[in-house]
Amino acid sequence: MEKPTHPDTEFGPMTSAIVRLARAHRALTGQLVGEVGLRPEQGAFMMHLWSVGPVRQTALASHFGKDSAATTRAVQRLEHAGFVRRRSDPLDGRATLVEPTAAGDALRSRVEEMWDRLEHIVTDGLSADDRAVALPLIQKMGDVLLSRLTTESARTLNEV
Repeated sequence: MEKPTHPDTEFGPMTSAIVRLARAHRALTGQLVGEVGLRPEQGAFMMHLWSVGPVRQTALASHFGKDSAATTRAVQRLEHAGFVRRRSDPLDGRATLVEPTAAGDALRSRVEEMWDRLEHIVTDGLSADDRAVALPLIQKMGDVLLSRLTTESARTLNEV
């Protein structure tokens, strides 16, 4: 029996749905944070920096599951745009801290509003009951996938 060739089931129905969701989410995230000149990962980095304050660049990479080269590129772009600065960690001069600048802080309310808009768009059309069921399932699926990643897989994932 021939397998269906419909694009929505090319990889299996669950995987196809997840791929479609991830692509749409990333595209919409890019569209929204692009309004202030950021890329999706840069918006996420800024949200994290605003939340926790200055952080070691290695901790930033670890938090987002990125390798050091990908993190360095993202931080350099933010630094070049004037939104973050890097400085030596006073506790360990070999380490680098990343922190928002005044220009970066000036973006905060707009970026936070965009993440709020994205959250509302993502859940638009879902009842409170649907959201209560969907969130733990999505979290569980994410946990399972992340637990299966090898270092090489994680490195490849970060290059996409």
